Amino acid sequence: MQKLLRKRNPLTDDEDSSSESLLPHSARSADYYDDKDLKRRRQEGRKDEEKLWGVYVPIALTIISLWTRLYKISWANYVVWDEAHFGKFASQYLKREFYFDVHPPMGKMLLGLSGLLSFYNGSFAFESGHDYPPDVNYTGMRIFCALFGAAMVPVAYFTGINLGFSKHACVLLACMVMFDIATLEISRFILLDSMLLFFTSFAVYCLVVFRKYQVTAPFSNEWYFWMLMSGLSLGMVTSVKWVGLFAIALVGLHTIDDLWEMFGDLKMDPITYLKHWYFRICCLIIAPFFFYALQFYLHFWILNHSGSGDGQMSSLFQANLIGNSLNKNPPNIAFGSIITMKSSVRGGALLHSHRDHFPEGSLQQQVTAYHHQDSNNKWIIAHPWDKPQEDPKPVLVKHGDVVRLVHVETGKNLHSHKVAAPMTKKENEVSAYGNNTFGDENDLWIFETVDDITLWRRPTTINSLTTRFLLRHYKSKCLLRYTGEVLPQWGFKQQEVVCQRRNPDPRDVANMWNIESHWNDKLPTGTSSGFGRRFWKDFGDLNVAMWNSNNAMTPDPDKEPDGLTSHPWQWPMMTLGLRICGWDDEHVKFFLLGNPILWIGSTLSLGVTAILFMVYVVRWQRKCEDWKDLAEWDNFYFCCKVGFLGWFLHYIPFYIMGRVTYLHHYFPALYFALINFAFVIDHLGGKFQPWLHRGMIYTLLAVIFVVYLYFADFAFGIKGPASAYKGRRWRKDWNIYNA
Repeated sequence: MQKLLRKRNPLTDDEDSSSESLLPHSARSADYYDDKDLKRRRQEGRKDEEKLWGVYVPIALTIISLWTRLYKISWANYVVWDEAHFGKFASQYLKREFYFDVHPPMGKMLLGLSGLLSFYNGSFAFESGHDYPPDVNYTGMRIFCALFGAAMVPVAYFTGINLGFSKHACVLLACMVMFDIATLEISRFILLDSMLLFFTSFAVYCLVVFRKYQVTAPFSNEWYFWMLMSGLSLGMVTSVKWVGLFAIALVGLHTIDDLWEMFGDLKMDPITYLKHWYFRICCLIIAPFFFYALQFYLHFWILNHSGSGDGQMSSLFQANLIGNSLNKNPPNIAFGSIITMKSSVRGGALLHSHRDHFPEGSLQQQVTAYHHQDSNNKWIIAHPWDKPQEDPKPVLVKHGDVVRLVHVETGKNLHSHKVAAPMTKKENEVSAYGNNTFGDENDLWIFETVDDITLWRRPTTINSLTTRFLLRHYKSKCLLRYTGEVLPQWGFKQQEVVCQRRNPDPRDVANMWNIESHWNDKLPTGTSSGFGRRFWKDFGDLNVAMWNSNNAMTPDPDKEPDGLTSHPWQWPMMTLGLRICGWDDEHVKFFLLGNPILWIGSTLSLGVTAILFMVYVVRWQRKCEDWKDLAEWDNFYFCCKVGFLGWFLHYIPFYIMGRVTYLHHYFPALYFALINFAFVIDHLGGKFQPWLHRGMIYTLLAVIFVVYLYFADFAFGIKGPASAYKGRRWRKDWNIYNA
């Protein structure tokens, strides 16, 4: 009878079970209302739980994150570390003066916006270590940057949710991001790093959400939206720093893997497969590229006045800037003109000489290429020795004319001979030799015009700014060439100029030059430039110049180690920290150091992930069933890609780069390592009882928090003798105080 009177389980029993039909009507009615009430209570319980984990927990995490980023943010009332660079760039946007930097413009435009919102007028010089004057609201600008750092915490939390982590592991991941001291500290100053880290985390979040809809609802509205957002987020992170290219690599590799899996799906028709390709090309390649290009369009539109970075751009670009004097150049070039010559290659530099001599080869005066305006860039176009040097009337320089180029500052002639160039040994050296009364035919050059943007045919005369030409050596017939090779310290890190003797190519743009500046009192000055801006050329020129400058930032053996630079192998195990300001006792000081538990733990977790992956693959090949279904394995595999592969792509390339590296270059890779750390803890803990799983998570969280409290002063600032913190020097390479 008890079996007959058993209440129906609404989750397992059918509505019209045969046993239920044997009960009296009144009993069945009572059971019906009891079941309905039970369902209602369960639904309410689920809603309350969803509200707790979906609303209240992330709000609480965000509030705590804001406190950690904003606490005592204005205490250091002086220019700290790279605020000296990026504060100046913010000022340039407010003054609308063109400048040059190796990073893309979006992050710096946001810094300019922070200054605008903080009522800063762009007048402060941002000299390193100098106090901020009362009229510079540096606190507002720092808060603007700190908000990006604070926003990483809820983004990390929801990334964990969409990766399928347990709710408690999502809290752990958010707190890992919150309580890392190094990333917390760097987000509290006027720098690009908080924006870079936020957009990196946002790009990961968009990828994870898009993948969720790829699995559950392809070609739905949500699928389209999150694919587009994934592409735009890649454009955002790349528009702050080129480190974003590693995020593009992560999404690209995932996309290739995804499309390869679809290619093997025999149930998918070819049209559907091609649609997957089409929308990925549009959203993940075209959209981020045009977003990236848009930032440069805005950059050029805002910075329309002449400034410190003019020399990195083409002569025509400079002539279109307000306040630049190039558009007043006399249009035609004549003998006796004083000129500066610029290489026509993208990112090209000006022909330059100075009194220093080559340490090898001919030992004659150096001729180099230099990007900045300088009196040593000036040359006089003179007649050959066998002709009168003074002309009663201006004689225009024409195609085929033989000339001497005399360096204004030293009086020496541009010269070439059969001596190997300092860097490009197969070509001839170019030097400066002789003087106004002495020289030889190795000082003679022939002007050969190539084209002119104002003419449809090859010009016969040389025009300032618009004519591209070759300079052919009169005796050896080699061509003056800009190689872009960076000279050693004896050449002041300027760039190499040679004379190309092996198959000189008149069509090679590296052999082409144009007149940039031009002075000649006998010729009428030009009028305001009527040449339109060519965005895509300017876009290409600036990106090439950024690339060249970035590659030129190589370690200097005469200065290394200097306490600032570091090597990639030193980062994962946190073998060093970094003083980011002066270290006298009266100053508020900051020491860039991570949370040791997070840095070392996340590094070890990467090894655990690699071992787990290999073990599961071997067991799968042996037909062991470790997964309930294929979807569970797919999620494990995707989490490995996001955490481990994301870390790998953001870290390993620094071993290949020739440029100088710093501790903060590891921070984007650290974010992926933290995702992997939380994933490993959640995955391994899930194999135990739920209470033990939660215990593991919150015990680790407690340890992270205690260590955070112990080292937090390094982020918020310390004052007085640094030796008071010698107990926190866990490693001898942490130069917290001078031993």
